[in-house]
Amino acid sequence: MVELKSPAEIERMRVTGRFVADVLAGVRDRAAVGVNLLELEAYVRERIRERGAVSCYWDYSPSFGRGPFRNTVCLAVNDAVLHGLPHDYVLRDGDLLTADLAVSIDGWVADSAISFIVGTPSPADERLVRATEEALTAGIAAAQPDNRIGDISAAIAQVARGYGYPVNTEFGGHGLGRTMHEDPHIANDGRAGRGFRLRPGLTVAIEPWFAASTAKVYTDADGWTIRSADGSRCAHSEHTIAVTADGPRILTSQD
Repeated sequence: MVELKSPAEIERMRVTGRFVADVLAGVRDRAAVGVNLLELEAYVRERIRERGAVSCYWDYSPSFGRGPFRNTVCLAVNDAVLHGLPHDYVLRDGDLLTADLAVSIDGWVADSAISFIVGTPSPADERLVRATEEALTAGIAAAQPDNRIGDISAAIAQVARGYGYPVNTEFGGHGLGRTMHEDPHIANDGRAGRGFRLRPGLTVAIEPWFAASTAKVYTDADGWTIRSADGSRCAHSEHTIAVTADGPRILTSQD
């Protein structure tokens, strides 16, 4: 069931979204060569505690994970891209790091992810990150009233194909609001003009992610972390948005 949100409820999600964006910016500022992933987890945990927010990941036990998840942020490095389990790993020069965060404040959720290079970037990694960011922008632009979910999916896939990256459709975007995962599902590839019709009040997380040379993934031995099947680098960009009568509104920006 798809639940449409009132303008007042969207404003409450925006409060959460601004906090999520601020914490992710803090993670990016702190993610330097020599920093342990567990230090970043500790930073996020403390920010959530100080704000009186609730982590959407803590105790999360979906069918695809070895639950419960006992961390507050997903951190994925290099060939990892989704559900990255923070662990005892010290960041190295040139690592590609993805941070994915979802929290609830006063009962309303926001979800966002960023990918960036720690230390010295390689052109190939910069290109991969840029592709996910451009795909996210394209997906958001397609989230217009009376468009359909397939228009978002097709816009994301068009960017991926333009860069020559394959697209996985197992994991993608989703509705959210009172909980982290609600209907509808938003695949990162699809046919324009198909699927659920977008209406004002719909709130969704749009999250293009690509591996450099494969659409196949596997779950790491930790039971959570999703990695590219061929070991190629991965990147992931995500925003929570609201469909409004005036077009899409990003809820997880700092501005």
